[in-house]
Amino acid sequence: MLGWENRIVVERSDGMRRSGKWPAALAGVALVFIAIGLVSACNAQNRTGGSSLFSLGGSTSGMQLITPEDLVKVLKSAKGTKPLILNVGPRMLFVQAHIPGAEYIGATYEAQGVEALRSRVKALPRTKYIVIYCGCCPWEHCPNIQPAYKALADMGFKNVNALYIPNNLGADWVYKGYPTVSGQ
Repeated sequence: MLGWENRIVVERSDGMRRSGKWPAALAGVALVFIAIGLVSACNAQNRTGGSSLFSLGGSTSGMQLITPEDLVKVLKSAKGTKPLILNVGPRMLFVQAHIPGAEYIGATYEAQGVEALRSRVKALPRTKYIVIYCGCCPWEHCPNIQPAYKALADMGFKNVNALYIPNNLGADWVYKGYPTVSGQ
């Protein structure tokens, strides 16, 4: 076999039990369906307006962006100030994989996420270098970046970058081999 299988026991309706080995790849298939569900949820959130405080709608007008490649350079550089990195997306994705040193804030399409963000940064100097990111779904459908960026701008923060993740964190960060941690 492939060497990465799990034993699964299935109880049939007639009371008989069947056991066998199934590749762990089935777990990967389940994760794909979860990711599709999250993208669908992001898309539905933006189509319906939901509880979103501010819809991105593909606009980056006035927003300072940083690419994953450039953020990696900043993080690896021995020079300069390191940014405060804030994850403003779903908790489940943060636990699966996030940028080292990132702090989880919460989904900012919800008022409680925006309040958590405000609470976290309220004592910081307004010149603090901050990078926000989500990565839940394609950029043009993300319900979290715009509310987070707007909240920081409204508080007077001038040195904020949104990490431009065109597809999702997996495709645009993790699978490119950039530094990643999981858990927390």
